[in-house]
Amino acid sequence: MAADASAKSNLTATNEELLQYYRDMLLIRRFEERAGQLYGMGHIGGFCHLYIGQEAVVVGMEAVKQEGDQTITGYRDHGHMLACGMDAKGVMAELTGREGGYSKGKGGSMHMFSKEKEFYGGHGIVGAQIPLGVGLGFANRYRDEKKVSLTYFGDGASNQGQVFEAMNMAQLWKLPVVFVIENNQYAMGTSVTRSHSDTHLYRRGAAFGIPGMEVDGMDVLAVREAARQAVEHARNGEGPYILEMKTYRYRGHSMSDPAKYRSREEVDDIREHNDPIKRCEKRLADNGFKDEAALKEMDKEIKAIVKEAADFSLESPEPATSELFTDIYA
Repeated sequence: MAADASAKSNLTATNEELLQYYRDMLLIRRFEERAGQLYGMGHIGGFCHLYIGQEAVVVGMEAVKQEGDQTITGYRDHGHMLACGMDAKGVMAELTGREGGYSKGKGGSMHMFSKEKEFYGGHGIVGAQIPLGVGLGFANRYRDEKKVSLTYFGDGASNQGQVFEAMNMAQLWKLPVVFVIENNQYAMGTSVTRSHSDTHLYRRGAAFGIPGMEVDGMDVLAVREAARQAVEHARNGEGPYILEMKTYRYRGHSMSDPAKYRSREEVDDIREHNDPIKRCEKRLADNGFKDEAALKEMDKEIKAIVKEAADFSLESPEPATSELFTDIYA
């Protein structure tokens, strides 16, 4: 098993590629910042888990997806939706429980789907998406389709028993599944070092013979290169692969979490020295891209997109009471 993807990969990209990754990560960042504001104003109810700080993981993974590949994840899911190409207006309207949302305002933050974009949730139960992601891989194998299921979960969910049942099946039948462990260092409020007897989570599949890799999840190019290896492995019929993304969330576990289990200095240090968007900007500069005005204009455009999404989410009507009885049974 490889311990570090970046150690053996050529982490180069064109300015065009880097600008696209920068834009995709910035859209997620600005969207989540606005979602946090709407939550604080009482427009978003229930739970709301922000993806701020982890943007490089899903953007790097998306860079190697092919048409038909599926994405499934847990409840920290807004970034995955946007990276899949789901419309920001529909995502934000679902957060505010409005008719214009992807689940007609009935699913909220944790339960959105898009068959068109091959996005299968958004799941509120810890670890519930993992056997479902393996099921997607089984469907791909059964239909003899060269599609790959990207199954995301966190460091906390990696301790769930169903993870190991699903991994066993995936390896036994050589299913095209890439398990993406987003290790943001804290499961709710408990650090990985306090809750895991083995903190190298890419080794979770060792008992089943599943190869794994630890990846710098704050570097979009390191993620992309590791994703390329893992997805090719799965698509070529060699079975599942585990990618442990070493990342970090800047906000609390959810909006109700004050995150007092870590110091402000720790968070500030990551923001200052390891922020995925700043690192992408530095790669652009190292590549010779000096147009700061273009980056500022891009930020302005993205803020306008997010404002439009927020306005739409508040103007869209609430679901009709008759919607209580729709989408109940298949």
